[in-house]
Amino acid sequence: MARAGRVVAETHRLVGEHVRPGVTTQELDELAEEYIRSQGGVPTFLGYKGFPASLCLSPNDMVVHGIPGPYKLGEGDILSVDVGVTLDGFVADAAYTHPVGEVSDEAKRLLEIGQAALAAGVGQARAGNRLSDISHAVQSVTEAAGFSVIRSLVGHGVGRSMHEDPQIPNFGAPGRGPVLQPGMTLAIEPMINAGGPDVYLHDDHWSISTEDGSLSCHFEHTVAVTETGPRILTGANHVPIRQAV
Repeated sequence: MARAGRVVAETHRLVGEHVRPGVTTQELDELAEEYIRSQGGVPTFLGYKGFPASLCLSPNDMVVHGIPGPYKLGEGDILSVDVGVTLDGFVADAAYTHPVGEVSDEAKRLLEIGQAALAAGVGQARAGNRLSDISHAVQSVTEAAGFSVIRSLVGHGVGRSMHEDPQIPNFGAPGRGPVLQPGMTLAIEPMINAGGPDVYLHDDHWSISTEDGSLSCHFEHTVAVTETGPRILTGANHVPIRQAV
C-alpha cells in the first residue's frame, strides 16, 4: 500500500504543478492517467461502478466526484483533486484542494482549516483509540473555525478494495466505535463547507455540490495505524497537512 501511496503522492505533485487558469479538468485527468500507468499502477476510479475518469475533479461548490471534462479553471477557483491508485493488488487514496491563482480570503481560510482538520483526524489514528476519536477531532477543528462538516459523506477503510469497512464519519462524540489496532488502514477525508452542511447529487449521478452554493474543500490521506502512531502512506511531502494555528 505504501508503494501505491507513493504513486498517489507523485500524481498529486504532478497534477498540482498544472493546476492553473486556462487548464481544463480533462487535461489534468489525461496527465494523471498517463503518469499512473507509467508507474505500473492502475487508476482505481476509472470504471469504478461506471465512473468514466481517472481522477475526481471538483471545483468550488462541488464537494466530490466531479467528472473531468471541458471545464476550464479560472483565477480564484479552488479545485479538489482526488486520486486513487491500485498497485500490486493494493489501493491508496488521497485528495487535496488547490487554489487556482489568487483566491479569496474565505477560500484561503477554508483550505487552511481543511488541512488542519485532516491533521487532527490523522493524529487520532492511534492504536487503542476508538474510531470516533478521528471523527470528533475533524468536527471539532472544523466547527471551531465556523465551517460545517458534511454529514452524508464519510471516510472509509481501504486496502484490497477502495471502499472497505469501517465507515469514518467526520462528526460525532469521541470514544465510540471499533478500537483501532495496528495494521488497520484508513482513508481519512474531511469534506467541509464554508456554508451549511447540506449537499445534493447532480443529474450525472456522481457529482455532489453544496446545497447553498458555498465553497467546499476536501482533503484526504490513506493512513496506517501502527504500534508507534499513524503512518501516512500517501506522501506527506507532496500532500501536506498542517496543524491548526
